Amino acid sequence: MTPEQIALVQGSFRQVMPVAAQIADLFYGRLFELAPAVRPLFPDDLTEQKKKLMQMLGLAVTGLNTPETLLPAVVGLGERHSGYDVAPEHYAVVGEALIWALGRGLGEAFTEEEAMAWASAYGTLADVMIGASSSATHT
Repeated sequence: MTPEQIALVQGSFRQVMPVAAQIADLFYGRLFELAPAVRPLFPDDLTEQKKKLMQMLGLAVTGLNTPETLLPAVVGLGERHSGYDVAPEHYAVVGEALIWALGRGLGEAFTEEEAMAWASAYGTLADVMIGASSSATHT
């Protein structure tokens, strides 16, 4: 990611915080619409899951400036996801749902440049998680 993309993600995330609950609702609604088969991977009550999503996004966004700190946490998350029956193909739909939810939640304030920067950030982190998940299932 470029420094400009990092700045775009971090700047737009400040706008996310006041509407974080709405974005989490939008995200999970869209995720289950796009991939209904993943619904059983989640608890019936998503309240805590939504909080975890927003906390993890916050950590990831903050950590974009310090990849040496962020990447070990992302690797750990990927390893844990291997135990939840998360498949590599799930990551693409999660990314799609995330960008869609951000766009819906932020409206016109979410620019195309920001969407592209978020897609880059998510793609990078998802690749790390997929690699970690794959390694965890082969050990």
